[in-house]
Amino acid sequence: METDGGTAITNSEIKKISDFDVFLWANEIDEVKNNVSCELFLFNKNYTPFKIRYSEKLTNSVKQMFMGEAAAFVIKEADKGLECREYEKSDGENKVIYRTDLNKVIRAESLIRLVEKEYKDIDYFTDNEHQFKKVKGILAKFTYPGEEGMKTFYIAKAISASSALSAKSSWELNGESFEPFSAEVALKMPDDNQVAIIDENVVIFNQSKFEALFQYDYKAQMLAEAKAREIEEKYQLSFAEGLTLNALLQDKKPLVKKLQDMDIQEQMSQEQLVDYADEMKLDLMTDDDGKIIVMDDKDLTMFVNLLNEDYYVAPVNGKRYEIKSKKLLNEPEGEPPRG
Repeated sequence: METDGGTAITNSEIKKISDFDVFLWANEIDEVKNNVSCELFLFNKNYTPFKIRYSEKLTNSVKQMFMGEAAAFVIKEADKGLECREYEKSDGENKVIYRTDLNKVIRAESLIRLVEKEYKDIDYFTDNEHQFKKVKGILAKFTYPGEEGMKTFYIAKAISASSALSAKSSWELNGESFEPFSAEVALKMPDDNQVAIIDENVVIFNQSKFEALFQYDYKAQMLAEAKAREIEEKYQLSFAEGLTLNALLQDKKPLVKKLQDMDIQEQMSQEQLVDYADEMKLDLMTDDDGKIIVMDDKDLTMFVNLLNEDYYVAPVNGKRYEIKSKKLLNEPEGEPPRG
């Protein structure tokens, strides 16, 4: 099967698309909107979530700003030709929202899993302790009764900490006079639709804000995944529990760029790499099976640098160096001046 633009879609992708219907979701939310409850979380630049309470007076505003606007947009624009397409196969079309798998967006998936699995351990946010200037976004968790139990979805929006007003530097204008600012922080909430997370689907209303909010660079991620596969086909690696090579490579642009310039199959063998590490007196660890142990970013960086032969012992002073930049010299012409 092909799309209107001629891009082939496989049977598995057709099934994936047909399994989730954002238009059906929007209509369902519109029907149950009076039975939906909402909880808010702030999350920082490390994607650590914090619980945050809100006044009952804001209940209707919260529901409308996060849930109502998103559902209403989908329902209204559906009559005007709105389409939902796969994010990886589209880019910037008009009248289009995008969908991708939650497990592809590592930071979003990690954030949701923390909220779902570690809820009891999540702290409440206070500006004195957690600093609002470090906040990256806000996550609204909605729950409502379904035919098979409670159903959940999330709406995420980016927050600009620079737009917040602090009590230390702000006044209130009350009638004819200025008065001290009565809150620790005041915030203008974003009123646009950005990202919805429904089951294992990410629905993208605003592509650029989605990519910035979750630092998701699809092309870089695909490149990292491809290089990870090549490396794991050639080298035997052992990772700390819960880690994978692909996960470690995410957002390591310098490492991915270095790998991009390598032909992995032409690189040294595992035995040669371990010998090279020993020669450079580096702490490259191996397990009883000879697998190279990668526990963290530091180990990964060392491994990639070894692949790229970025360590060097000076023949004169015997000091070890890490090479930050290399320029390949041309083949010499003729004999050297001293034979």
